[in-house]
This record gives sequence, C-alpha cells and structure tokens, in this order.
Amino acid sequence: MKTLSPLQLFIIFSKIGFSGFGGVLPWARRTLVERDKVLSSEEFSAMLGICQIAPGPNIIGLAVCVGSRFAGIRGAIAAPLGLTVGPILVVLILALVYDRYNQLDAVKGALSGISAVGIGLVASTGFKMLRDEFRYPPMLIAVIATILAATYFHLGLGWVVLLIAPLALFLAWKKAHKV
Repeated sequence: MKTLSPLQLFIIFSKIGFSGFGGVLPWARRTLVERDKVLSSEEFSAMLGICQIAPGPNIIGLAVCVGSRFAGIRGAIAAPLGLTVGPILVVLILALVYDRYNQLDAVKGALSGISAVGIGLVASTGFKMLRDEFRYPPMLIAVIATILAATYFHLGLGWVVLLIAPLALFLAWKKAHKV
C-alpha cells in the first residue's frame, strides 16, 4: 500500500481546497483517482458512500478517511486542515469584498452564473462514479431506487439510506461473491 506523510496529505488536500469554490468534490476525485492515483475509482466511491451517510460535509469526511488510511490520526487531522485553512482565508477576504460591492448588478450576475458551473461539476462527478456501476449492472437498481426515493418521493437522507441500503448491501455482497 502506498504511504503518504501528513505533510503530503496537507499539500494534496490544500491543492484540492484551492481548486474549486462552492464544492471541491469533483476536484477531489480528479486529484485522488485520476491524477495522483492515490485511490482507485472503487475505493473513492466506497469512501464517499460512507461519508455521505455520516454527519457533516462529505468532502471533510472524505479528507479524514483518506488521511487516516495513509497516515493515521495525524493524517486524519492534516488532510482536512489542508482542505480548509487556505479556502477559509480566501472566503473571509471575499466576504469583505462582497460586503462592499454586493449591490452591483455585475456581482449579482456573476453569482448566478457561478451556480450553473457548480451544478455541472457535481453532475460530472456523478456520471464518472456511475460508470463504475456499469461494471456490475444489477447495482444500477440501487442507483435508480435512490434517485427515485430522493427526487420523485422527496424522501430525506435518513429514509433513503434506511430503505435502499439493504438492497445496496445485498447487491454489493452478490458482486463480491461473483468476482
């Protein structure tokens, strides 16, 4: 298994933190899976899945999991610190600028445009993760059931997890025993 020091984790997650505003999950996947190859696509999806049902921001949970895996408790502290320290300073500066110029139409228009970019980035990550599920098509049943439960039936996260997790666990077990 590859090892990373707390400093290396801090630097990797600092780069991720500075890569996006309003959501860095797409950049985290690109960095950890595609560029640095720290995690496989399946490992990333599994860790993210755990973090999505845990309380708190998904990306912070992911940083803790990755940090812990590669450098224990020190890594579990270093990775989320790297992810957050720099961007917090940037956001504080932007808050001061916004407070001064928020009444300008150009600022209002820019904020509207940025939201579309954020949606596109999240969708892009979702599609990349969905490709992994095509390797075992029965798992798409859990994906479709989750989408329906959340969007069509408007169920909250707790209900979606309670209802779909048994199916997903069963399918994952079948997948593990098939391979």
